[in-house]
Amino acid sequence: MSALTRDWRATGKGLLRAVLLTAASALALGALAFAGGYVWFALSLAREEPRLSVKAEGVVALTGGSDRVLDAAELLARGQARRMLITGVNRATRSSVLARRLPVSRETFNCCVDLGYEALDTVGNARETRQWAQVHNIAHSLIVVTSNYHMPRALVELSAALPELTLYPYPVISEHVNIDDWARDPVVIRLIGSEYVKFLGALLRVTLHQDEGGGESYRSSQAAAE
Repeated sequence: MSALTRDWRATGKGLLRAVLLTAASALALGALAFAGGYVWFALSLAREEPRLSVKAEGVVALTGGSDRVLDAAELLARGQARRMLITGVNRATRSSVLARRLPVSRETFNCCVDLGYEALDTVGNARETRQWAQVHNIAHSLIVVTSNYHMPRALVELSAALPELTLYPYPVISEHVNIDDWARDPVVIRLIGSEYVKFLGALLRVTLHQDEGGGESYRSSQAAAE
């Protein structure tokens, strides 16, 4: 074997080791960043429901738990919003059933509670909320009611769909999910981990669309998905 061949092989092995070391370092840093982001996300979630005193033009409840709808209806009943949307309602749910369960008068329900049946996910919730806001002249302020672990992603989607509105989050604390178990309970770890990944995906998608053409680009992409 010639000296040139030996030198070439030695150089090749050195380059391979350098590439593998760089890749391993990148993976380790990525894993560390993801783990750190998960911890930040878990610690940032609300532990108690806010004492919201603000009055807004509307309130929207993103379905996924009955507490969300009840809390939103209570805000409407207290006069903290003039109109309410329940987005993502199951098509099998009748308005008469909801009217009996919500803590508002039948008169208030008939005049001021709207049901959205089209949304199947958070992107759909944002699209449905935007359409509702346009129809009912909700142009300045909106209270957002959803679970505490879902709130970050909901705000990303709604802020992109309705950039002109001031959003007031009202995170609902579920009796079935103890957020403080984010590092101990496997069920809670999976739930928050899944929501964190979805939050990152929503944030990335919204950021890319805004870079391409602002909020209008994002809203156009939503419309294309209809």
